[in-house]
Amino acid sequence: MRFQVVLLAAASATALASAAHAQAQNQDQTAVEEIVVTGTRVAGRSRLDTLAPVDVVTTKALQQRGTTELASALAATVPSIDFPRPAVTDGTDAIRPATLRGQGPDQTLVLVNGTRQHTSALVNLNGSVGRGSSAVDLNAIPSTALDRIEVLRDGASAQYGSDAIAGVVNLRLREADHGGGLTVTYGANVTTVDTPWAGRKRDRTDGRSTTVAGWQGLKLGQDGFLTLSAEYRNSDFTNRSDIDPREAKPRVTGRFGDPNVENFGFFANAAKPIAAGWEAYGWYGYNHRDSDSAATFRQASSATQNVPAIYPNGFLPLITTDSEDVTAVGGLRGELSGFKIDANVGYGRNDLDYGVENTLNASLGAASPTHFNAGGLTYDQWVAQIDASRAFDVGLAGPLNVAFGAQWRREGYQINAGEPNSYIRGPFTTAALGAQSFPGFQPGNEVDTHRNAKSIYLDLEGELISKLTASLAVRYEDYSDFGDKTTGKAALRYDFTPSFALRGAASTGFRAPSLQQEYFTSTATVFIAQTSGGVTTNVPFETGTFPATSAVAATLGATPLKPETSNNYSLGAVFHKGPFELTIDAYQIDVKNRIVLSENITGSTTAAPGSTSRIIGDLLAPYAVSAARFFINGVTTKTKGVDIVARYRISDPQAGDFDLTASANVNDLDVTRVPATSTLSALPVPPALFGRQNVLRFEDGTPGHKVVLQGDWRKDAWGATLTTTFYGDVLSPGSAADGSADSRTGQAGIVDAEVRYRLPFGLGVAVGADNLFDKYPRAVPANLNTNGLAPFSSFSPFGFNGRFLYTRLSYSW
Repeated sequence: MRFQVVLLAAASATALASAAHAQAQNQDQTAVEEIVVTGTRVAGRSRLDTLAPVDVVTTKALQQRGTTELASALAATVPSIDFPRPAVTDGTDAIRPATLRGQGPDQTLVLVNGTRQHTSALVNLNGSVGRGSSAVDLNAIPSTALDRIEVLRDGASAQYGSDAIAGVVNLRLREADHGGGLTVTYGANVTTVDTPWAGRKRDRTDGRSTTVAGWQGLKLGQDGFLTLSAEYRNSDFTNRSDIDPREAKPRVTGRFGDPNVENFGFFANAAKPIAAGWEAYGWYGYNHRDSDSAATFRQASSATQNVPAIYPNGFLPLITTDSEDVTAVGGLRGELSGFKIDANVGYGRNDLDYGVENTLNASLGAASPTHFNAGGLTYDQWVAQIDASRAFDVGLAGPLNVAFGAQWRREGYQINAGEPNSYIRGPFTTAALGAQSFPGFQPGNEVDTHRNAKSIYLDLEGELISKLTASLAVRYEDYSDFGDKTTGKAALRYDFTPSFALRGAASTGFRAPSLQQEYFTSTATVFIAQTSGGVTTNVPFETGTFPATSAVAATLGATPLKPETSNNYSLGAVFHKGPFELTIDAYQIDVKNRIVLSENITGSTTAAPGSTSRIIGDLLAPYAVSAARFFINGVTTKTKGVDIVARYRISDPQAGDFDLTASANVNDLDVTRVPATSTLSALPVPPALFGRQNVLRFEDGTPGHKVVLQGDWRKDAWGATLTTTFYGDVLSPGSAADGSADSRTGQAGIVDAEVRYRLPFGLGVAVGADNLFDKYPRAVPANLNTNGLAPFSSFSPFGFNGRFLYTRLSYSW
């Protein structure tokens, strides 16, 4: 099938190339030069002249669809980016991670105007894409604040530092001293859902969403600018839960879908000359998001989870998250002795507070409250950096650009305890402790830690001989908690003609263990899938998540975390002539010592003496948990793939302007090594630290191929965009060793369409549909969804909400 995808993309590219050749004979239309600053430190380099592939996505392109989430719109535009929509995964429902080229969410570096953006305080703990990672919350930045997004699809740790294993996403802010715009978008999911237990199709209208966004450019004095942007979004939850067959009177008891979200974001970007050749600049961003998502329904008859006096019919707990995000950067840039200098200091912070509603602490009995403050997480980051660059004539075919710089970073991480009732064990000792669905953080979980990192780099780029351009970068980083690391990158490009070039790169990279991975700790009721007789049920375990340096993790054989390392190789071709352009880039990414969250290591103090379960149970007993997990190095992965991007532009006085693209990503990731500890390996039946289910989440949790065909048309006051995205099959692995509990999403083609009309006086109107034909992933078989909660896989790359209809009103000045 992946070979067929390559053929489809190649055929589309060939068709566009043939049309382009004919078009070029009739008109002299050249490609629009889009200057990029990511992946190169040479001024004036266009995206088609770079030594590594760079995608440029404009704000206009992001806004020509129904979703107003930045990450969702970006994933719909760039085939190598995936943004699944997990549900019933605690905080991950509200702060969803994106991936690039199938790597981890934390293996892509996110920059804002070239400056490192802080990550979220959230650790993805449950069974979703990105389990065990902490990533940047892309949706905390209003799309109206952006001019464009540059996506470097290549390893770049030597150029930008830790985390840039898969590549770099550089968000370039809007710079305007006049003009402005305002948009109001309203939409809802209008869909028909078919699930196994319901026995019939059900019409649903939910997920109503209203977004108000705007920006304004202002003069700052006579020669500066201040650009203000803001966005407000209110989205209702969606629910695709099936009938719960366990109930005496079957009914929908769960809530499986998007959470309720209320989000407000604000950004200000400014710059002003202060002396000859020098200007001061800075930006400030603030985002606040309230959301609530559902957990698993607790049945009335559950003696360990429910108090019938409070909830005689059972209850559905709601987990609330209150996320506050702050970014502030200030700096100076100018020229000194022929060097372009850029120095800045930045601060970023994310506070994430948890609450639990419509729940109880069963161990408190009828005296239990029904809502709790469960505590919170904080991550903050200080970054100070200085960069310098200058072109020198050293006798090569062209100038040699020399860039160098230094960076200092301080990171902090905190865990704050919840109220006592959210975590204590009350007088009813046979019942589960803490707030059902999300026990609060305990005083013993509290953390307040920080670390420092410093780095220096050198980046050279120039034309060695006629038509042959080369770059070489090296970077040294030193962390206060685990030591130092040196990375390097070399790249070449040969332009055979003005229209055709080959390019390639080889680099080493690394990713430092995040503070979240090093220090996160909690105790919670985790439902662990157990399969017996072909039927899978979720069994609750009191589970502790412990730092690798903790006593309990050390008892199970854990050792302190060390950096992930990578080797990245790419080889590509670039062709552009007239209105047509084509890039093909093959790549291989080898990652060693990847940091993962281990399996839930379970035990029982009542198991047979000498058995594995009994030994583990006795080891965990002093820590009052029956299962434990921790972060560990040791997974090795090899990823091979290819990116194909073709673009063709037509301008016809009668028919209008057409911008046609055909792009594809084919990606194959293999896990070649899994971790082990000597302690667990010595047990009678060694438990897996990273078992089949997690291995398959890595290998098949994102689509092996994704093809995007898009046409954009404009004529006079009219415009339209039609996009068809083909997604490969995704596996949702179950807990059964023989694969009998696995399910697949199936392949799908999703069509998005929008029609626009520009009215007088700067007004505009658009109507459209995302997932026009109301496609769903393949339903999970009924025997794998015994409570009806999750009829579709959370790994579905296009979600499971069905058709989304919307309208958008705009006003620009």
